[in-house]
Amino acid sequence: MKRLRRPRWMPIDPYVLLLLGTVGLAALLPARSTGADVASGASTAAIAFLFFLYGARLSTREAMDGVRHWRLHGTVLACTFVVFPLLGLASRGLVPVFLTDPLYQGLLFLTLVPSTIQSSIAFTSIARGNVPAAICAGSFSSLVGIVVTPLLAAALLGGTGGGFSADSVVGIVLQLLVPFAAGQLLRRWIGGFVARHKKVLQLVDRGSILLVVYTAFSEGMVEGIWHQVSPVRLAGLLAVEAVLLAVMLLLTWYGARALGFGREDRIAIQFAGSKKSLAAGLPMAGVLFGAHASLAVLPLMLFHQMQLMVCAVIAKRRSHDPEPPAAAADGEAEPARDRVGTGRR
Repeated sequence: MKRLRRPRWMPIDPYVLLLLGTVGLAALLPARSTGADVASGASTAAIAFLFFLYGARLSTREAMDGVRHWRLHGTVLACTFVVFPLLGLASRGLVPVFLTDPLYQGLLFLTLVPSTIQSSIAFTSIARGNVPAAICAGSFSSLVGIVVTPLLAAALLGGTGGGFSADSVVGIVLQLLVPFAAGQLLRRWIGGFVARHKKVLQLVDRGSILLVVYTAFSEGMVEGIWHQVSPVRLAGLLAVEAVLLAVMLLLTWYGARALGFGREDRIAIQFAGSKKSLAAGLPMAGVLFGAHASLAVLPLMLFHQMQLMVCAVIAKRRSHDPEPPAAAADGEAEPARDRVGTGRR
């Protein structure tokens, strides 16, 4: 008797169910006061440990290849700070049918914030993409966004707030780059152990994303921003954001292919170029919108949850793709990838 299996075309997999369960847990039992501090600290520690493991797993040559991959970084930055804002400006035509003016302002703001780092890298790793390039692309996007996002917001939203902070730069360095560098330094002694225990890295990949989802959704529940919009407006906002995400996912995947990037680089571009950072957007929104920040970040919070769930499905499907030699039938022969990027040989 054959064992029943989930059809390959079905978008729901166990990890997405875990994500939905995490959202449900945050809705029923959101982290408050001390609990919120503990959840935030645990999420920060998990992300730092994740970068430490990446540093220990990646060879120095792979890491330097990722840094030198400027063409890929430029593509991600263009998607994040040019294409996304243009789509945000175009959504002005949806007011007042689908969006209220405050929701439009929030939607436009979400298109201005930098890309995520930890989830982009985690999904790139799950999908067997170019992790070194994803690390650098996400980090560059966050650093550039510290300056570019407030400037774009001031120009397009008419605000005068700032977002540049030395503490923000220090936070990125301490949470991401220092653990990664420490892993690189200790790779000589622990690299073999990490390579033999890949499942541990996978657990940290997925566990860190679950922690981020729980922490972010808990904050939204505690602030009560989910009750400030009518169900009809909320449905309209979700529909607009679903279209926005679909457009960016398709554009980053097929656009990168048109530019000649190989499979591993296309995966990094898709996950880094199609997502927005809640962690970077929330503090900036507090400065730019002041007392109205809770409603302004609602589009960003919803988009953040949506992108994690959709990208979890995509990453899982990409992880089942054929190995590089088999990709030649799809027009991605090995020589093309070597010409452009840093795919593994």
